[in-house]
Amino acid sequence: MEEEKTPSEDWQAADNPGNTPENIQADSPEDDDLFEHYRIVVDKGQEPVRIDKFLMDRVPNITRNKTQNAIREGFVKVNDQEVKPNYKVRPEDIIIISLPEPPRESEVVPEDIPINIVYEDDDLLVVHKEAGMVVHPAYNNWTGTLVNALAYHFKNLPENRDGRPGLVHRIDKDTSGLLVVAKSEHALQHLAKQFFDHTIERTYYALVWGEPKQEAGTIDVNLGRSLKDRRVTAAFPEGDFGRHAVTHYKVLKNLRYVSLVQCNLETGRTHQIRAHMKHLGHPLFNDATYGGDKILKGTVFSKYRAFVENCFKVMPRQALHAKSLGFVHPTTQKFIQFDSELPKDFQKAMEKWEHYVQHH
Repeated sequence: MEEEKTPSEDWQAADNPGNTPENIQADSPEDDDLFEHYRIVVDKGQEPVRIDKFLMDRVPNITRNKTQNAIREGFVKVNDQEVKPNYKVRPEDIIIISLPEPPRESEVVPEDIPINIVYEDDDLLVVHKEAGMVVHPAYNNWTGTLVNALAYHFKNLPENRDGRPGLVHRIDKDTSGLLVVAKSEHALQHLAKQFFDHTIERTYYALVWGEPKQEAGTIDVNLGRSLKDRRVTAAFPEGDFGRHAVTHYKVLKNLRYVSLVQCNLETGRTHQIRAHMKHLGHPLFNDATYGGDKILKGTVFSKYRAFVENCFKVMPRQALHAKSLGFVHPTTQKFIQFDSELPKDFQKAMEKWEHYVQHH
């Protein structure tokens, strides 16, 4: 899954369990940036139990994995100190769970927003999301999302563990492309398992700065929340932090200054393609979050600079498109695949670069 998380989804962090419960982790999130969601005072008669197991019994709609990730990311404090997931809860401990987003009712408000439906049957639908549309309600984007639109156009969609109707996966606000939405509980579970097992075929097209040295390759580098800026996903090539992430890529077209690259996701981490391509030294074109919104390849001449700025205006977002999606249908058990054209802004940016390279 490419990439904004809600509180429970945002509990994603390094898979590096500590050996001692007293270890305090560095680079924790700033308290001023977080909102308190839960405050739990442990009973006087509480037997010693791991904090991840303890919280699973007291916080609704979360898995043990998400609980552990939240603890490792510093979203959980015991007596004002961070702990490891294997910390043993003690009587009268004060446990506070704080998250980047303020608490909010989970009710989704239906909104009459058009949806571009590519395919639909009794079990599922495949939609084409435009760039600029947020997939689900979250902090600063409670309305106008794809989920708000789904709630209006479809009644009784099954809810995932985070209470979102029909959602199996998502893509970033400024990434365009295909998404599958479940219409039945059976379809939701079936599709979710395919994502969990990494058997879903997801192909993205990305316009990146520069020309990768290898025409094709695999980026197998851990990804996790940056220790310096929690809004950014960082690569951890030593494997000391983050979660396992794999992206397969192939260069489709070299344009001297930029390249069109096909990316296939094996895993689905937050901002995976954007972070992996930056790690490779080729950030996505006009990706402000990962440094692609400035000239990273080419001359310093004013005409070239003006040309690039014009390209930025033509495509005022990261150049990433979820082009195709393939999966086993929950009912027919047949593999089905859907493809989409590049959106107009992406096409125009490509045409401008092709023309520039031909005439310079």
